[in-house]
Amino acid sequence: MSSNGGFEIIFSPKAEKEFLDSIEWYEENLTNLGLELKNEVKRVLEIIEQNPYTFQIKKLDIREAHIKTFPYLIIYKIYHKKKEVFILSVFHTSRNPVGKHKR
Repeated sequence: MSSNGGFEIIFSPKAEKEFLDSIEWYEENLTNLGLELKNEVKRVLEIIEQNPYTFQIKKLDIREAHIKTFPYLIIYKIYHKKKEVFILSVFHTSRNPVGKHKR
């Protein structure tokens, strides 16, 4: 994902797998629900892309953005000089939070 003057969004392999697996799981359980998750995550990523400082720092320099209609967090780190946002995890909130900020 790249932007018009914003930050570039880069997914870690782990985050990308989590995201794609989540979309697939929702889609298998209810048609178009996976698409709704994808659109909600995309909406939040667009906010992060334009102003990654919108969401609070939760641990060290790692931030969390809540997905309002789904139980997920986008966990990310900002590299200001590179104008990059590195997505560490698309984290389901029912999972054990220990280690959620690890790459």
